[in-house]
Amino acid sequence: MFELTGKSALVTGAGSGIGASVAHAYARAGAAVLVTDVDGDAAAAVAAEITAAGGSAKSAALDVRNGDQAAAAAEQAAALNDGTLNILVNNAGAIAPAMFPNLEEEDFRRIVDIHLVGSFVCSKAVLPYLPSDGSGRIINVTSAAGLVGTIGQANYGAAKAGIIGLTKSLARELAKKQVTVNAIAPLAATKMTENIRSNEKLSAKTLARIPLGRWAEPDEISSSFVFFASDGASYITGQVLPVDGGTVI
Repeated sequence: MFELTGKSALVTGAGSGIGASVAHAYARAGAAVLVTDVDGDAAAAVAAEITAAGGSAKSAALDVRNGDQAAAAAEQAAALNDGTLNILVNNAGAIAPAMFPNLEEEDFRRIVDIHLVGSFVCSKAVLPYLPSDGSGRIINVTSAAGLVGTIGQANYGAAKAGIIGLTKSLARELAKKQVTVNAIAPLAATKMTENIRSNEKLSAKTLARIPLGRWAEPDEISSSFVFFASDGASYITGQVLPVDGGTVI
């Protein structure tokens, strides 16, 4: 039920962290994976690791805000499976922390563009390749910041909240094509959370809000992506799954 053999996947922001872990997990489950990242070398390194482990993977440099690059990546990913792309994971992200009075408009726009506009651009790019046999999946990455807000990252919170709205709207529209659209709100020890984890005060405050009392490793997050991509989630759409140790209970 949770195998992905015979399926293809495109994962954005997969040069490190959760994205890299998801790419590895998909390959282990049997999918052919296109590993993409704005850092093309990082994407290539992850694809090489997957191949060395016996999986099927290619890589491409991808700025998710660029429609032409997204279209080329979608075509390349579909080519891994005779012109069909089953799974898109919109994972690419960035942060630019600042308290609201000090938050520059440029940084607000940039973070919204990467997270929200990037998810729109890539979802539109893969649409021609998604099958209508019930195996088509779009999996977006949101955050607790999009569910309950956050201090010092209004740009990030706004972008992640927008992704939730995009997820639910696309789920309604694409249901007629039997494509499911869901979102995962993870919390893990990655480069994006390093600024919090390396600050003793911020780390203590964050851990106090996590009932399980620890940060997840990326590999603990990736299994939820495998589930949403699999036949086991064929009747789930428009949902947001927090994988955050209970943070948003």
